Amino acid sequence: MSSYIAPPAVYDTARTLGDSNTVNSKFNVTWVLPVDSGHTYFVRLHFCEIIYSVISERVFNVYINNQTALSDFDVIAQAGKGNTPIYQDFIVSMFKSGMDNIWIQMGTSTAATNYKDAILNGMEVYKVNNTVNSLAGPNPSVVATNPSPSSASTPQSSSSKSNVGIIAGVVVGGVVGLIVAIVVICYCCPCKSLKKTKKPIPAPAWLPLPLHGGSTDNSKISTGSGKSGKSGAGSYGSSAPSNLGRYFTLAELEDATNNFDESQVLGVGGFGKVYRGEIDDGSKVAVKRGNARSEQGLNEFQTEIELLSKLRHRHLVSLIGYCDEHNEMILVYDYMANGPLRSHLYGTDLPTLSWKERLEICIGAARGLHYLHTGSSQGIIHRDVKTTNILLDENLVAKVADFGLSKIGPALEQTHVSTAVKGSFGYLDPEYFRRQQLTEKSDVYSFGVVLMEVLCARPAINPALPREQVNMAEWAIKFQKAGLLDQIVDAKLQGSISPDSLKKFGDTAEKCLEERGIDRPAMGDVLWNLEYALQLQEASTGGSLEKSIASPISIGTFNISIEDSSTSQISIPPTLTAEANLDTSRSISTEHQSLTETSSEEHVGDVFSQLINPQGR
Repeated sequence: MSSYIAPPAVYDTARTLGDSNTVNSKFNVTWVLPVDSGHTYFVRLHFCEIIYSVISERVFNVYINNQTALSDFDVIAQAGKGNTPIYQDFIVSMFKSGMDNIWIQMGTSTAATNYKDAILNGMEVYKVNNTVNSLAGPNPSVVATNPSPSSASTPQSSSSKSNVGIIAGVVVGGVVGLIVAIVVICYCCPCKSLKKTKKPIPAPAWLPLPLHGGSTDNSKISTGSGKSGKSGAGSYGSSAPSNLGRYFTLAELEDATNNFDESQVLGVGGFGKVYRGEIDDGSKVAVKRGNARSEQGLNEFQTEIELLSKLRHRHLVSLIGYCDEHNEMILVYDYMANGPLRSHLYGTDLPTLSWKERLEICIGAARGLHYLHTGSSQGIIHRDVKTTNILLDENLVAKVADFGLSKIGPALEQTHVSTAVKGSFGYLDPEYFRRQQLTEKSDVYSFGVVLMEVLCARPAINPALPREQVNMAEWAIKFQKAGLLDQIVDAKLQGSISPDSLKKFGDTAEKCLEERGIDRPAMGDVLWNLEYALQLQEASTGGSLEKSIASPISIGTFNISIEDSSTSQISIPPTLTAEANLDTSRSISTEHQSLTETSSEEHVGDVFSQLINPQGR
């Protein structure tokens, strides 16, 4: 059951008749709910069999206003098994005169095999507006009262007493009002900004977002929100510290996007439209508004908030805040001035990216994915890596975006996460598609498609092409294995790519696109190879690989040193042959952290040829 139907605590608890069959067969459990007559009421009853596990163990009847609502009702039979929540909905009309209570009763049924018992886990009652769209109850009856004889016989006395009371009231009220005004002025002036920032954000009765740490505390904590003071940084109370970012009101986001003006649309994705906006402190933002008709919904919304509130990395898009007001699902991110990578490859008139720029973008995206896979104990699998989810800022720095489909990686004793297949056609890992077993290598396959897309500048799937060319990855791999990759390179890059750099890039993409996940490299190895391809490209355009070597490089217990800087020859002990299969430890440095990864499942003979220049590793 989705958590927005009812919190788990509803189904963890229940009311029952008890365990005495003799007594229970003669009694009902009854709730009497006072309501307004003249309206229709929507009643939802929640059931979950949390004790028995066999059909017909607990069979009972439910009555609403002395009419049978459920006859011989068996929760397990309806749900299919025990510990499975279900609910039943009813419409109750209360139009007869004197109907001011809804009676909900449950009692035993003769169909029960063993136990004369009944169970109810929760109930909801909603008033439905009537034919004039009103929820108002009937007018209260007014009883006329006659004036007392004493008051009628002394009108003058009563009048004079009334005048004295009015005068006294005016005097006392004026003094009290003056004192109150002075106190309010003294209190408000120095604390005006403080009161603004501490304005609480009303929380719904049932929070649509799950709490970190699995807490069922429904309290919502608001803190300061920056310059405007209109909304705070919302977080849900839990046993573990959490910060879900700034909570925006719908009015703030309407103001930031000019009421979601279509001219502000940056793009449209599976979740909904993305708008350009500017919030109260002058910062430019991207506002992603959920579409009610989208295939992605609440689960993706809360997944993105939960993950991005915990992740911070130069190559991951930063979440600023969110809004869940008035059934809206809106996410607010840092604005990425240059948009998605795909827009710079084909389909637009944007300036062509050079080969070096494309390599740097791929390296940045690989760093972001490597951080996802290794930055926590279990890691995070993105599950939707593609060129539209790699965004570029004003400096063409790549940032991975859209974590709505992401999943926490397998635990230490597991090799995969079993889950339904989700992702984008053309980028899906075929092994994941067949087995529904998700691993980090699924992201590696998708990233291999991205690499080929960057090189060839064509969509991953293009049904308009001949059959053998429809799937870009399959088509490109045929050329790669035949040693003809240079024939399908983006025409705008012809003559500008170093052959060595192209070969290293093609080999890397080919390894990513292996059919079996175990044969694919880890994202750290992909990053390593891409950085080396960039160095080869720089060397061919006037740079020198030798100049960046300041000292011998140590790998494990082996030393690699430069014998002749003019010819860039490498001296490797005889034990390190091309067929060597060794455990290697490599340290990859990024701007924010140093990530160490150990790999033992790939043949690493080719890796040692990359160690001429350790710059950036």
